[in-house]
Amino acid sequence: MSVSREEALEYHSKGRHGKIEVKATKPCFTARELSMAYTPGVAEPCREIHKNPDDVYKYTAKGNLVAVVSNGTAVLGLGNIGPLAGKPVMEGKGVLFKRFADIDVFDIELNTEDPDEIVRAVQLLEPTFGGINLEDIKAPQCFYIEEKLKETMNIPVFHDDQHGTAIISCAALLNAAEIAGKKLEDMRLVVSGAGAAAVACTKLYVKAGIKKENVAMFDSKGHIHAAREDLNKYKREFATENKYDSIADALKGADVFVGVSVGGLLTQEMVKSMADNPIIFAMANPDPEISYEDATAARSDVIMATGRSDYPNQVNNVLGFPFIFRGALDVRARAINEEMKLAAVKALADLAKEKVPESVFSAYGGKEFSFGREYIIPKPFDPRVLWKVAPAVAKAAIDSGVAGKVIEDWSAYEEELKERLGLSEQVTRVMIHKARKAPKKVVYAEGKEEKIIRAAHAISKEQIGIPILLGDEKSISSKIEELGFNLDEFQIVNPLTFSKREEYVRQFFEMRQRKGITLNEAKHILQDNNYFGAMMVKNGEADALISGLTMHYPQTIRPALQCVGVKEDINVVSGLYIVIINRKVYFFADTTVNVTPDAETLAKIAISAADAVKEFDIVPKVAMLSFSNFGSARHPETEKVRKAVEIIKQKRPDIIVDGEMQADTAVVPEIVEKEFPFSAIKGDANVLIFPNLSAGNIAYKLFERLTDATVIGPILLGMRKPVHVLQRGATVDDIINMTAIAVVEAKSK
Repeated sequence: MSVSREEALEYHSKGRHGKIEVKATKPCFTARELSMAYTPGVAEPCREIHKNPDDVYKYTAKGNLVAVVSNGTAVLGLGNIGPLAGKPVMEGKGVLFKRFADIDVFDIELNTEDPDEIVRAVQLLEPTFGGINLEDIKAPQCFYIEEKLKETMNIPVFHDDQHGTAIISCAALLNAAEIAGKKLEDMRLVVSGAGAAAVACTKLYVKAGIKKENVAMFDSKGHIHAAREDLNKYKREFATENKYDSIADALKGADVFVGVSVGGLLTQEMVKSMADNPIIFAMANPDPEISYEDATAARSDVIMATGRSDYPNQVNNVLGFPFIFRGALDVRARAINEEMKLAAVKALADLAKEKVPESVFSAYGGKEFSFGREYIIPKPFDPRVLWKVAPAVAKAAIDSGVAGKVIEDWSAYEEELKERLGLSEQVTRVMIHKARKAPKKVVYAEGKEEKIIRAAHAISKEQIGIPILLGDEKSISSKIEELGFNLDEFQIVNPLTFSKREEYVRQFFEMRQRKGITLNEAKHILQDNNYFGAMMVKNGEADALISGLTMHYPQTIRPALQCVGVKEDINVVSGLYIVIINRKVYFFADTTVNVTPDAETLAKIAISAADAVKEFDIVPKVAMLSFSNFGSARHPETEKVRKAVEIIKQKRPDIIVDGEMQADTAVVPEIVEKEFPFSAIKGDANVLIFPNLSAGNIAYKLFERLTDATVIGPILLGMRKPVHVLQRGATVDDIINMTAIAVVEAKSK
């Protein structure tokens, strides 16, 4: 995936600078709430913690807080760039902790290269944090620092550069050995590199079954053997009596090569000299010790992993540290020990053998995976890693006696983990990956706008769709070049010179001639990009239309209705918004079109919304909203909603729907369970159908402006072909997301 320098810099600098912020988890809007958050109310938890220190986990965020600590001396791919320049990486690590395991992070950059100063600084942080993640500290200091901290601290300390790579690659090694038909204790291993990751990998491989005498480790000066006098204690652990002249010499007949060193080190001849079914983990980044293409060309029986996402079997640390810390924090572990690491190894190895769900295929462009040479470790975006690895680590902590808390109900814990992950927030990603399976042509009425051009560039690059920009070629081309993009990547159509313009004019005139439109007026109207784009969609020159960035809603929807038309089976157009808040996703309809729908129209809106939600791989649970709960208030408005429910159940018994119900009843499961156990909706609803446009429009706008909700839309439902209206001032990401939705809709049609 290519990202330009400018895009990366803008990503980190736009809006609130950096990638992290601190948010309050309790309300603090009134004087009463302030008195509880701070003085005098805060004194009560302070007193409780003073009496019982373990209560710090009950009354503060310590139990879900990790420090990412670095001095920037060994930043991946950049070297010793110091604590300030390393800060963006540490913030990024915090983002990954939060994204993959819902762990909060403070990044701590220390302005020292003295290992004892780092040890003391981290020791002083123990009251604040539930765990310490050491990051990008050079070897051999990193070994000393971690050892001292593990000896002296009662919270888990984990140097990810060492153990993260070790755990992921060890899981891959177990599965590779199984596929190769070999036992670890019989395998001969060659390791290139003797830094933090290489030493930790080899140590863990030995714990897993590799014999130390079968290991040949190389540093920048050559083979590490007993006669060398320049070895620190960490390298000396792997010094052998025999001596190899070179890596090429050691690789003859070897079963495994593990590289954590430099790119281009191995040749095809070296690979050919290895034993049958050679296992090659070339993990140097960004260039592996040997490319995947060269290794597989040299040996058809090779089992290979790299650190890169564009090849099979990526050894990516994000498969490890978030989930290892999650399990450790949840049982208040005092350390992350060998038993916990090996539990993570086994959990990852076992997961790779399980059937891969469709959602993972979707996340990787529709490519299917099954256990074998090209799939020996799970994919980083496989959500199952959280609820497979974290419980395994937690159990190992309990069994090995380092846990301060015991989990009794493991099924409930798994459900808690799934909720933490916030699977609902992946809805837009699901659509993007579905779109990539079959990109469609999408025409943008506002082709000269910079945001549209930037979005079109990303959409083309990521193969989400095939963008068509409407407007004057010269002005659009000039803007494209100004932005530094390649003109060849864009398709530009000028409505005034398009080859089929006269045909479109004639068609439009025939469609509207009995609705007051003359031929001359048709010619004039077709100069409007919205009308012209809609005619392109009608005629199959494009599969979908996106507009509205700089226009009012009616300016986009009116041309679409006149040119494209509505579905004959539904015959109702409505607007759907996606509202994501507190890791839950809701779909609001109708929010943009129907002012006072009758019961039949409400039913059609609900059916359209439910069918649209299924495209997001979400089971729709439809709540028909009102000011009444199941007949508690008699009024024509509540009767209308009740009748709509009956119509839906009759026409579409496959849809989970109920109502009329109040909004809080729909989204608070406890209310339904206690007051209305007969409801067809178990848990909370995710599709909310509003009784009129005022209610729907007001609701989504309040969410958008007064809460932290992410609001995506409107998605126009009921059109014969996809036409979607952007909100005025939409971001580039909004445009990309809406395009993905339109492409998937076009595909389904």
